[in-house]
Amino acid sequence: MWGDLMAREKYQTLTEQMFYVLISLMQERCGVDIMKKVDELTSGRVIIGPGTLYSLLDNFVKERIIIETKVENRKKNYVITHLGKEMLEKEYHRVTKLKNDYEMLVKGGEQL
Repeated sequence: MWGDLMAREKYQTLTEQMFYVLISLMQERCGVDIMKKVDELTSGRVIIGPGTLYSLLDNFVKERIIIETKVENRKKNYVITHLGKEMLEKEYHRVTKLKNDYEMLVKGGEQL
């Protein structure tokens, strides 16, 4: 429980890289497959290098946001946990709120 609370506090907002790594782990994947999926999902807009990816994966495992599902030689597979899904959902609502505020205030023509 304490770990869950710390993870929630530490990851109040997610970077795009974090967000797309977690989305890609809705299905079990290894690191190389995660990088490919993020590239595919974002049409190359979000790039995650190996150093960044494996640092994120290690931190996410420590915080129980994802789990390792299997290890074959040096290849590790991961999948998102319930906590990770909750964090994704929270981030989705946060970003949606930003989008809605923008549309209301900027697109709607309200004078600031």
